[in-house]
Amino acid sequence: MYNKKEIEAELKKQLAIDFNCTVEDFDKKENVITFPKDNPGRRIYTQQKEFLSMVTLGGNTVISADERIHEWLKHWSEGKNGIWLFEHNHLMELEGELQKYGKKLWQSHHMFLPKPEICEPVLDFSVKWFEQEAIMELYGKKEFSNALCEKYMPERPDILAIGAMQGNNIMALAGCSADTKLFWQIGIDVLPKYRGMGIGTKLVQLLKNEIWRREAIPFYGTSLSNIYSWNIAFHCGFYPAWVEIETTEGEKPFLCCD
Repeated sequence: MYNKKEIEAELKKQLAIDFNCTVEDFDKKENVITFPKDNPGRRIYTQQKEFLSMVTLGGNTVISADERIHEWLKHWSEGKNGIWLFEHNHLMELEGELQKYGKKLWQSHHMFLPKPEICEPVLDFSVKWFEQEAIMELYGKKEFSNALCEKYMPERPDILAIGAMQGNNIMALAGCSADTKLFWQIGIDVLPKYRGMGIGTKLVQLLKNEIWRREAIPFYGTSLSNIYSWNIAFHCGFYPAWVEIETTEGEKPFLCCD
């Protein structure tokens, strides 16, 4: 099992691949702007060509962006503390510039790393493990859209899942995708009638422990306002480690004609 310092070092290596920068860039005081690049080993969440994405580990911000917007980004980010670039007022400015290129800001992801420990929860329900082949039968179930990908995705395959069972029925499901060979992301879904019973927390703990045993690093992500998910992360020994945001296709840019 990795210790905390080693986990954070591995994270910087991965983010350097994802954002086409150096590991040292995350330790700089000033913000860093790079070009998107399909580096081998990067995390892949969309087939769209990246226009802009940015990440902070709590210090500066690294922005990977199309060359056409670099000059504007330099003025926008210059002299600003990197973490504040993710605040609403600055994002609104960025959104206005992105619209000129037919793009818009998409989801912000609040990401968690694990404490290097294995704590086994006390269970008051039965569980069922699903290896990769068995997971295929679970695709298409909308109630498990956070625990599993929409379908099998070879670039980030669902590797393992665990269900809380009531007879043959799944009350809750926690799953993990191998976003890289080393970093496996955990997702959790609890059916509405079973929420507030601690089931989700126990499943995530069990899955996190098993990922450690398989010599990978578990990580967890959620949105800013999903307090239920944040609490699961905290109760399972995860801590906030980084925030990232990306763009998606927006309205077509307005073109003036003489």
